[in-house]
Amino acid sequence: MKTQKVILIIDDDSRNIFALQLTLKARRYTFLSAQNALEGLQLLQANSEIGLVLLDMMMPEMDGYEAIKQIRRSDVYGRVPIVAVTANAMSGDREKCLAAGADDYIAKPIDVDKLMKVIEELL
Repeated sequence: MKTQKVILIIDDDSRNIFALQLTLKARRYTFLSAQNALEGLQLLQANSEIGLVLLDMMMPEMDGYEAIKQIRRSDVYGRVPIVAVTANAMSGDREKCLAAGADDYIAKPIDVDKLMKVIEELL
């Protein structure tokens, strides 16, 4: 049995973090969470076992687009898969997130089956 990678949830809304944690826990995934992009970047630097990031795109101070740029610049964790998550899904958002460096895109409210499929493909 291979070791399971940790999923990092970065979202400024604690309700979203809680819902994602319940979903991941029910499927026996290990996770960490951060309530802003700066905290998320610190967790990435400190935890080499993180294998995927679920990243809210609309956050104060540093949005998801800037966080993706910061992550992709790193020689240490720059290749970690990133799934962009956004509540204000508009036409062109998916393409914009992928162009910024995300590996995939999920709109809120999250379709759990779709999310699990994306996670399994990227891990």
